[in-house]
Parts: sequence; structure tokens; C-alpha cells
Amino acid sequence: MTENELIWRLAGGSGDGIDSTSQNFAKVLMRSGLHVFTHRHYPSRIRGGHTYAELRSKATPVRSRGDGYNFLLALGDSFARSPDEEAYYGNEEVKPLVENLDDLRDGGIIVYDEGLIDIDDVDSVLETSLEALAAEHDWHVYPLDLRDIATDHGREVMRNTAGVGATAALISLDLDPIEALMSDSMSGDALEANLTILEAAYDQVRDEHEIDHDVVLPEGTHEEAPVLLSGSHGVAYGALDAGCRFISGYPMTPWTEVFTILSQHLPEYGGVSEQVEDEIAAAGMAIGASHAGVKAMSGSSGGGFALMSELLGTAEMTETPVVFVEAMRGGPSTGMPTKPEQGDLDHVLYSSQGDSNRIVFAPGTIEECYEQTRRAFELAYEYQLPAIVIIDQKLSGEYRTVPDSVFTESAPDPDPGTVLTEEEIEDAAHHASGSYLRFQYDTDDGVVPRTLPGQKGGRFLTTGNEHNPAGHISEDPENRRQQVDRRRAKQETIREVLDETGTHQTRYGAEDARYGILVWGSQQSTVFEAVDRLNETDNSVSALGVSEMMPFPESEVADFLESVEEAVVVEMNSDGQFRGLVQRELGAYGNRLSSLLKYDGNPFEPAEVVDGVRAVITDDPGVTPPTTRLEPTKATNSR
Repeated sequence: MTENELIWRLAGGSGDGIDSTSQNFAKVLMRSGLHVFTHRHYPSRIRGGHTYAELRSKATPVRSRGDGYNFLLALGDSFARSPDEEAYYGNEEVKPLVENLDDLRDGGIIVYDEGLIDIDDVDSVLETSLEALAAEHDWHVYPLDLRDIATDHGREVMRNTAGVGATAALISLDLDPIEALMSDSMSGDALEANLTILEAAYDQVRDEHEIDHDVVLPEGTHEEAPVLLSGSHGVAYGALDAGCRFISGYPMTPWTEVFTILSQHLPEYGGVSEQVEDEIAAAGMAIGASHAGVKAMSGSSGGGFALMSELLGTAEMTETPVVFVEAMRGGPSTGMPTKPEQGDLDHVLYSSQGDSNRIVFAPGTIEECYEQTRRAFELAYEYQLPAIVIIDQKLSGEYRTVPDSVFTESAPDPDPGTVLTEEEIEDAAHHASGSYLRFQYDTDDGVVPRTLPGQKGGRFLTTGNEHNPAGHISEDPENRRQQVDRRRAKQETIREVLDETGTHQTRYGAEDARYGILVWGSQQSTVFEAVDRLNETDNSVSALGVSEMMPFPESEVADFLESVEEAVVVEMNSDGQFRGLVQRELGAYGNRLSSLLKYDGNPFEPAEVVDGVRAVITDDPGVTPPTTRLEPTKATNSR
């Protein structure tokens, strides 16, 4: 557990304004000089169902959600299917209160809307009394009729504003930044009603309740201008700055956020966004746009990406550059649509029939989402193959304060990559029929420059079948071998380029560590916080965040594993997919790898990583958190 922080959890039902209210409050805390990290938890329902948003704020940069939280604002679920505790899903009205108590820290604050939440129902569900639990854990409970405050001065839907006012009173937060944000986002009667409700709740808490808790709002200032963004923003802004001017897609959680952000901004840059009938059409349309000379993107989440697999193979065989986003969620099939998981790594690496020939990046932070999406476009269009950026529901939806300068490094780059000019086409090799030899063998790096539709002398044949240099279908064994070898040569070239120009692996922690942690994707920052805690207690630990999945950074990962006695691979899936990839690429180190796995729909907390690594250090699996699973070292890959 860490101190000097406020971790505020707003809980209610889907449709109660949890997401918008939490984002606005996060902006208030950021404008007050604090660093903020948000975590979202919501059900797969349009309305109703217990949902919460968690805001962790500190005076210093925040990289991860915390261990539990210290302030609960429970609105209740105004869209509950049934308030009857005998109903199949139980009494949903009170779930935003009763289902959040396990994570509330001792000494924490509870504010609940007694206008909707009946305390007798709460005690019945808990099979004890909230009062007894509060005494046991030193919780400070403030029942407030938020619904009554809202309806007295406006509408019931504004009770979340009353909750924010109560929060401000309890943590001594001045109302000025809240009122300023409200004035920026609304006007007229709605603004006046919300301002009145905010102040009424604030005054009621100050006038009628004794404030005797130890939860405080940290004080801080920003060294440079921050912005509050998610990984979806990082991917979208990276695509825009890379020169992407076309996106096609079909909505699917959590990919929808990237698609929506790009669709909102592309028209400002002369770009085009197309929502189509399904993911097959989306992938085909993006490939077509790229063939025409436009930097193009598409994407989906697991089930939708599965539909794209044939088109992914088409892009590989026709050597058409395109960038895809795969936003993971719990699977298989529909799985848990709104919960994070890292179960699609194998799917992304090996989807489509035949040998895979693609680039796969798995960014671990918002900054890396931006940087690696730009790099994905650069490499895809230079080496004429698909690139995939793989994120998950956690990274795509959590908001964090990051420096504004991260997103202003250079101007958009519309360069379509290795494309011949008409003057160069005249001197290029052509078939006797006059068509350009698009797939000729003679190349050092596997890349044959392409031409674009409409260029004089640039017409060529292409097909999803294996083809000869002129693009005609061919089953000749020697041609097949040469074409496969040429396409595969791109992987070696790209690996060399990444090694020479700067890769995306991040080493963190003690330089001469005895134990290591390997992590990929969204869990990277959580692991880095765990490393700090472990090293503060006389452990010797370092971590390597790996973001390049294909081509795999063999030398960097091998150097890291060579430097430690044993490494724990941390990931959110049940079968250790990243560990399997490491063992496939670096089998000699299989006897140094353990897996710490979590797959219950919730991301790791730092303390879970700390305890899991300590279980390895002490050789005592009994200290592994019950929410995770520890798989010990294996000499060989048994997957």
C-alpha cells in the first residue's frame, strides 16, 4: 500500500453517468496540479449493472492503479433490473455499495446515496451490518440523500454532481476548478442547476457532518503542461501523425474507441472514415485504400479480428502495406466483452493460413501507443507488409496524465513508402506484355518497390495465390521457394533496422538484479511500480517490458535473461502465451522462466505482482495471491 494519494471510486449503474463524471473529476484533479490514473470496470450492458470508475491521484507521476482504494462514492444502480435480493442477479440497487467493500482500505471513506440505497437492504445482503464493518475497518460512513438534493434543484440524473460536491467537501477540494470545468462543458439552465446542486451538497456535508478521517487530497504542481488521455488516443494520434488518412471499421468493444477518435479527427486532415457492414469488409476496404496509395488503418477486437484473418493473409501475399489494431478483451467467442485480458497474442501472431509475415507491436503505455503506431506505419509502408498494434481493454480505456509534448514531435508524414515515380518506372523491369515485374526476385532486403494505380507504365498483376515475378499464378517449386524466401527476408531486415535505430524494449530496476520480470503490453507500468516496491525491501529485481512481438528482439531478451538467475513472466491470460513465445524464440532459457498469470477480468494490482515475485524468491507458492496463478520453472516448452 502506498500513502499520500487519493484513490476515489465512483460506483453506480451503467447509465448513471459514471464514466463522464469520473473523467470530468479526473480533469479537475489534473488541473489542480495532480497526476491522475483511471481504471474502468463496467458490465456488458447498455443500461444497468454494477459499474465503477477509479481515479488514483498523487503529486508524483502515477503509472498504475493502486492496491485497493480509500474513498467510495456509491450512487446505487438507478437502472437495476430488480431490487429483490431473491432475484437471479440479486438486489442490484445496492451492488455499487456492497460489491466494493472488499477493496476499501482501512480508514477509508464511504459516501452513499440513501435516497436510492436502503441500509436495511445493504445489511441483509452483507449478512451483517455496515455499521459493524465500518467499526471493524475504521471506515467513515456518510449517508446523504443525493437524489433529494438533485431533484430539489434540478433532475435526478444530476445526483452524481451532488456526489462530487460531497466528495469535495470531505477532502477539502475547492469548488472553483469544478465550477470552471462545468462552465466549459455546459450552459444555461443545465449549468445553473448543476452549480446549485454542487454547492448544496458541499454545504450540507460541511454543516451537518463531522469530518474526522485521515484521507487527504495531495498537493502538487506539473513541471510541464499535461493532458489526460487513454491508450486509444495514443494509437489514434500516432496514426494521424504517421499520415493515416483512411480508416474503416465496424464497432466492437474496446476497438471502438480508437475507431471513434480517428473518425472524429480524420475529416480535419482531409481523411476519410468508413463504418461498414462487418470486419471482413473493413479489412478489405483498408487494403484497397492502401493499394490506391493512401496510408490506411482498420482493426477490431478478438472476434472481429478473426474475421479479418483471410484478408490479413491477402495483404501478406500481395505485399500491400496496411496497419491493423487488435484491441483484446476476455475470450474466447464473445467472452467478457468489457473486461481486460491478454489472450490474443497467439491469435495476432499466427492468424491467417500459412507462414506469418507481419510486424506486431504491443505498446505498454500511452506514450508507446503513440510512438509505436507511428513506427508501425513507417515500417509497414517501407517494407510492404501488414503491421498490427495490439492493445487491450485496460490500456485502451484507462486515462492518465501525460506530457503534452509527447504528441507534438513532428509533422504528419503522408509518404506512401517504397513507391516508384513514373520516371523510375520507365527504367524498371517489365514483362514482355508491358506489365511491371512487381514480384521480381532480385532484391537485397525483400522489398520490390510498388507502383500506384494510374501511374504510366506501372500496371501489374497480383493475386492471393502464389505468383511469379509478373504476378501470374504459379505453382513452380523453385518460384515458390524464392518468393517465400524473399518475403521472409523482410523480417531480418526489419529486425536489423529496429536494432540500429532504437527499439521499444524498456529495462527498469536494479542494474545487477538477481531476479527479473518479463512483461508485455498494458501490465508494464504496474510491474515497474512493483519493482520499486520490491527493491525498497532489500530484494534485487529488474524488469524488461517487451513491446516488439514480431520480429522478436532475441538479443535484448536473451541479454536480460542471461543477467538474472530466474525470471517471472507476468501476463493476463491462463496459458502463458508470452512465456510460450519467449521459449519458442529462446528455448535455452526455458528453465529460468516462471509465469504469474491473472485472468479473472481484472488487471494486476502492484501488490499482486509483488507477492507473486516474492513467492518465487522465497520458493513459497503459498504466498501467491488467490487472484493469480503461479506456474513454476519448466526446462522445456510444454505448450
